[in-house]
Amino acid sequence: MPRARHRLFVGKDNHFSAAHITVFPDGTKERLHGHNFAVTVTIDLIDVSLESFLDLAVVKAALHEQCKAWNETLLLAERCPLFTIVSRERGELTFTLCGKRYLVPEDEVVLLPIDNVIVEALAEEFARGLVRRLGPALRPGVAEALEVEVTESPGQGARYRLELDGKTGASSP
Repeated sequence: MPRARHRLFVGKDNHFSAAHITVFPDGTKERLHGHNFAVTVTIDLIDVSLESFLDLAVVKAALHEQCKAWNETLLLAERCPLFTIVSRERGELTFTLCGKRYLVPEDEVVLLPIDNVIVEALAEEFARGLVRRLGPALRPGVAEALEVEVTESPGQGARYRLELDGKTGASSP
């Protein structure tokens, strides 16, 4: 007998505006620019009984907080081999990327544990951050997967699906 599935999704009014620089394999890069990113999250539920209820308000709050953390920032890939932090002094971050030097206010930067700021990596890192924010709400038996879609313009973006351990609620590597 086929197993029934339920999907909870939230895609309304979830966005962040951020600047970034994409690096290319040949060592060149895009110019510093920004997007108004839109985010949709989908959660595959194991059970929708009262006992396993996942409060939509909790999901919306976590999604809002993750968007807020990246909003009006410069997103940088700290694992990029062409990225080097030169100094952190007096609230300023000086770095080089592809041989070009930048000086920015440190409190306006989010260093991400990725090697390139591309929409695919943003979707994955956003999903991981969302799972951390949801924490206990993804208790055992509630959800089997979480998928995040990040679009940088209408019809252009990426999705990342993070499998969850249905027994413990933790995310799989």
